[in-house]
Amino acid sequence: MESKVKTLDVIRRRLAAPRAPGDPRARLLGNVDGPISPGLREILERPSRPASVLLALLDRPMGPTVLFTERAVHLKDHAGQVSLPGGRIAAGESAAEAALREAHEEVGLEPSAVDVIGSLDEFITGTGFAVMPVVGLVADREFVATPDPREVAGVFEVPLGVILDRSAMKVGYFERHGSRLLTYELFYGGRRIWGATAAVLRNFQDVMLDEGEI
Repeated sequence: MESKVKTLDVIRRRLAAPRAPGDPRARLLGNVDGPISPGLREILERPSRPASVLLALLDRPMGPTVLFTERAVHLKDHAGQVSLPGGRIAAGESAAEAALREAHEEVGLEPSAVDVIGSLDEFITGTGFAVMPVVGLVADREFVATPDPREVAGVFEVPLGVILDRSAMKVGYFERHGSRLLTYELFYGGRRIWGATAAVLRNFQDVMLDEGEI
């Protein structure tokens, strides 16, 4: 129990520490292997669609876990992929408010049960979204997700220790808009976590581990 509390306290502290804001477009360009295609340049030059996701840390008896969803196959964006709960930010909403609203709609997580403790770096996806990842601790130890089948095909959890294991994160490449882009991959329980979701996890690793293991 003491080690779990210590880990979550370290996460709080490192998220609260000041960090220089990065340029999300420069970060995406830094992941391009080779020439930047006209299609990708067009994505970067047009206004991005604001969105947010919730990296929910669940306090489980065997240790903290992170909640993931499998997106329904009929959705327009990122259909069938593993994702963090989240979606577009509505007019007048903050990133945290949108992430909590979407988590409630997608998996039944009550906003009042989440203690928002910080955020990670905004990033631009290859589909033109500007995504702000919000990190929250779920106080309800008995929480059981109730996925909305209109948006979510399934839910699962990954131990925090796996998420923070740099050696478990693999690097690969994929083609998008005529450019070759670096992507991260994490395999767990027969599921492939990649793309935007794995990029969030990589940034979480960087913020958590750059000062040493936790």
